[in-house]
Amino acid sequence: MTKKFYLPLLIAAVAVLTSCSKKMGELSADYFTVTPQVLEAVAGKVPATINGKFPEEYFNKKAVVEVTPVLKWDGGEVRGQSAMFQGEKVEGNDQTISYKMGGNYSMKVNFDYTPEMEKSELYLEFKATVGKKEVAIPAVKVADGVIATSEMVEQTLASATPAPGNDAFQRVIKEKHDAQIMFLIQQANVRASELQVAKDFSNEAKNVNESVNKRISDISISAYASPDGTYDLNRDLAEHRQDNAAKALERELKKGKVDVNVDTKYTAEDWEGFQELVSKSNIQDKELILRVLSMYSDPEQREQEIKNISAVYKTLADEILPQLRRARLTLNYEVIGKSDEELLQLAENGSDDLNLEELLYAATLTDDAAKKEILYKKAAAKYPEDYRAVNNLGMVAYQAGQMDKAEQCFKKAASLKDTPEVNLNLGLIAMTKGDYAAAESYLGKAAGAQGLNEALGNLYIAKGQYEKAVNAFGDTKSNSAALAQILTKDYNKAKNTLAGVAHPDAYTDYLMAVLGARTNNASMVISSLKAAVAKNPSLAKKAASDLEFAKFFTNAEFMGIIQ
Repeated sequence: MTKKFYLPLLIAAVAVLTSCSKKMGELSADYFTVTPQVLEAVAGKVPATINGKFPEEYFNKKAVVEVTPVLKWDGGEVRGQSAMFQGEKVEGNDQTISYKMGGNYSMKVNFDYTPEMEKSELYLEFKATVGKKEVAIPAVKVADGVIATSEMVEQTLASATPAPGNDAFQRVIKEKHDAQIMFLIQQANVRASELQVAKDFSNEAKNVNESVNKRISDISISAYASPDGTYDLNRDLAEHRQDNAAKALERELKKGKVDVNVDTKYTAEDWEGFQELVSKSNIQDKELILRVLSMYSDPEQREQEIKNISAVYKTLADEILPQLRRARLTLNYEVIGKSDEELLQLAENGSDDLNLEELLYAATLTDDAAKKEILYKKAAAKYPEDYRAVNNLGMVAYQAGQMDKAEQCFKKAASLKDTPEVNLNLGLIAMTKGDYAAAESYLGKAAGAQGLNEALGNLYIAKGQYEKAVNAFGDTKSNSAALAQILTKDYNKAKNTLAGVAHPDAYTDYLMAVLGARTNNASMVISSLKAAVAKNPSLAKKAASDLEFAKFFTNAEFMGIIQ
């Protein structure tokens, strides 16, 4: 009787346990949502938020379930942080899931990006036990991945513009020649001894006028009287000194056949010159005299107050005032440098006549990288203590994709002089290595360098700060600027930026193809990708796994380009 009574109960219990264990079986992908729906790389990471649900009457009251996100690709995988869940009858500290009501949960993942992830799938794997018994729950695919457009900063960075060590070349240099005709107290006639001044000045003007690379701008005469005596007397003296100096000079200019107008003016009392001479002198009571000048503006009161300083007035009369009785002659002229054609011809012929500034400037006149390199090497050899030629050699190497060579040049330039330009360039090099902390440090010392905003824009992209990148780039027309605009979904601006890139390369076209895919413009995708692959065939392989083009993987024209 006992056996007959317990056997049905045992069978019923087994049936119940079997029924419960079956509830812990396969989960539909409908129970999971992932944000973003297609995984995307941001600042070297692949972040995602997974929202899941255990349905009603699914979670065994005695079950413990470990859920692990796993990103899988052909030949590899990476596992994220697991989360633990438990049934209602399990004693523990994990999230409890109701058998009857089910339960929701959220998980965050943040994988380190690697290029292999571009064609990958995100799964949730389950490890479940009910008591001591393992229960198989099949893995569930919850998302595709990874869109890695942001990581193209590594390629667009190569087309960034390093900061040049600019030349100080001036084709037109302004020069001047001064001379002074001196007069005796209360006299305006040009003495014989002073006529030689006019003659020498005229000869200088003649030499400039006859020079092939000089040009007279103007000649001027400024006549003065010293601030002693009455104002009316000094005004008449200054005016007559102006006229007499002009006549003497114009006679000499006529003899030398220098046809140029002479501008004249006079200053009745040269208080400005007086103050300057006193301030530079070592005479007694200098500070007292200067204080008088600052306290009084009326000329006669000034003169009287200074005369009251009887101990010093004789010194002023002997040493300062005579220097103010003069007519100043000024020849303004321009020195005209070599033309662009002359500079390039001399540079290409290996002439040693070019100075440092001319060599640096000549290098900017050609787009031929090999010629630039020759000129910068010559400048560096001839002027080894100047950092600019070495820095610019690094710039040429950087633009040629020779990053190791560029780094050597930039470091050598830094050893010669620590400048904002060199720091910016070392920051670019650090970015190409993925060392963004070092890049940030270098760029922090690059204030005022040409192209700093562009370099910062690249850094912000690398750090995932896309809005800041857009602001930093401003109106810059570069691949990187367009990339930032694509990542912030400003597609119209990105299209205009790409169209304005001065020297478009394969990545300019590739980004235009991405833009076409994001705006559902099939013809833009096909034409731009075709151009990109023609310039750089390796981009066909990239496009084949780039989820930006997922909608085109069945397009015959698209497949014809990438195969």
